[in-house]
Amino acid sequence: MLTELLAAHGDFTPGRWVPCPRVSDRAAWDNLPGFDRWLSGGGETARAGRRVPALPLSLWTDFTRTGNRARYEHAYFARRRTLCRLVMAECMGDTGEFLPRIADYLWAICEESAWQLPAHNSYLRDAPQLPLPDPSRPVVDLFAAETGALLAMVHFLLGRQLDAAFPGLDARLTREVDRRVLRPWSTTHFWWMGSGEEPMCNWTTWCTQNCLIATALLHPGSPARIRAAVTRAAASVDCFLKDYGEDGCCSEGAQYYRHAGLTLFNTLELLCALAPGVFDAVWQQPKLRNIAQYIAQMHVSGPWYLNFSDCSPLAGRRGAREYLFGKRVGSQALMALAAADFAADPDPDRIHAADDSEGINLFYLVQSAFAEQEILDYAATAAPCAPADIWYPSVGLRVCRAGSFTVGIKAGCNADSHNHNDTGSVTLYKDGHPLLIDIGVETYSKKTFSPRRYEIWTMQSCWHNLPRFVADGRAYDQLAGPRYAARQVRPLDGGLAMDLAPAYGAVPGLGYYRRTARLTAAGLELCDETDFAGTVELTLMSQQPPAAAGQSVAFGALARAELCGGVQQILTEAVPVTDARLRTAWPETIYRTRIRFTGALRVFIG
Repeated sequence: MLTELLAAHGDFTPGRWVPCPRVSDRAAWDNLPGFDRWLSGGGETARAGRRVPALPLSLWTDFTRTGNRARYEHAYFARRRTLCRLVMAECMGDTGEFLPRIADYLWAICEESAWQLPAHNSYLRDAPQLPLPDPSRPVVDLFAAETGALLAMVHFLLGRQLDAAFPGLDARLTREVDRRVLRPWSTTHFWWMGSGEEPMCNWTTWCTQNCLIATALLHPGSPARIRAAVTRAAASVDCFLKDYGEDGCCSEGAQYYRHAGLTLFNTLELLCALAPGVFDAVWQQPKLRNIAQYIAQMHVSGPWYLNFSDCSPLAGRRGAREYLFGKRVGSQALMALAAADFAADPDPDRIHAADDSEGINLFYLVQSAFAEQEILDYAATAAPCAPADIWYPSVGLRVCRAGSFTVGIKAGCNADSHNHNDTGSVTLYKDGHPLLIDIGVETYSKKTFSPRRYEIWTMQSCWHNLPRFVADGRAYDQLAGPRYAARQVRPLDGGLAMDLAPAYGAVPGLGYYRRTARLTAAGLELCDETDFAGTVELTLMSQQPPAAAGQSVAFGALARAELCGGVQQILTEAVPVTDARLRTAWPETIYRTRIRFTGALRVFIG
């Protein structure tokens, strides 16, 4: 799409991308609605961040030795998050008060041996990570690119002030961005840049966006560099878009929308600014509008979203980027959701976000600061837009709403990015509360993105709302890969029908497992039918404690499941939740109900 638009225009005169007014434009900065919030917060940050978090070799090698990613990443992200807050406070006050702290953090980041994470320290996709980084061969991963964009934004906002206070520091940071990010990006092919039919993911637009930010701000007067960057970025965006269906569904799930759909949005905005008139037609594409609106379709109520794969049901509050994306493509539903969320957010700057990697992109903070007043004005008058039922054939995802219920039904296959073996699973909410749940993923570790991924319990189908087959003393669960998919998938009024058997591979005696899920205002009906002669064990995961009695299961006071068919036994168990990432969404205990049956089972939950 973009490469064709670029070819049609031939040579173009590069434009300039300016992220915000200069700090010297005090009328612009002094009148921002978040002025006092950022200035007071800057003092707190400066006091808390007097000592730059250390990144010793022992923290780097912690990943190789133990598989733990979190300890290194906590300190790594803290450096960048604190720097962002200090820079925002300095831009608001413009007094020089925060420059010494800013300089300390910049110096420390420039002194790091590598900007990539230990978990990303490899030169080939999915290759084992190298034990130590090679400073002579930088790896441009997600966060090396983020760091490049961050330092380029600091240069744009405070370069002159830093140069006056610490001569040579601004030149140092621009040199480091060129050496570690921009030169490798222009001379080396990293897998996320795209090649032919190789599948891409959120890395593509996320990295590309940040490489463009760094190029635009560090080399605005170099037409040759701008043209080359635009050409390279356009090719990568096309590689990213090829993996999206026309329906715009993000196969990685709602939580990754901010890293996929929203970075696509900013990448396109950058390209339109750097190549004026070349890419403007892209905003009229229905596919792009569908990508934008996906997150509104996944929203249930309050903080809750329909989730699958590695996603948490708490996919994060919507904010300035969603609002601006919605405005660009003319989606009032997305604008209204984002504006309402932003206006109600007690922490719109994400200073206290649970995710360590939040708040490290300085451009996002500036973008939000300068859009805040418009968003608040819109929120004061905009009415919420209730989404309609939708079918996403590209991923096999059906979303239906009726009465007090919202359901997500996933068909598709077990080869999505961030995949769980969850083909055919359902996620159900009642009155905006989780009823049948998808657990999500634990804190990332070395095992998470390795050949041992499906040893992790949250990835397995028996911990989703799915059947397991027991024969000859062995239990059969779903398998990972593109051929383990649902077949005979058929959208219904209020639901979806499919055969799940292929997702389990070769199970002795299994020919079909037909599931029909249909939602009405009264509740969700699951009808499962199979030719498997042995015992089927259907799992239902819930946040509410289950209580089985006869042919029914009560899920706290929220709902009740009535069972009909060849029920043999109902087992319930409490599942302790100890992982820090899972605890951001779930209480200390969740529950699994296992319904053993033969032949056919009807479950009505209302």
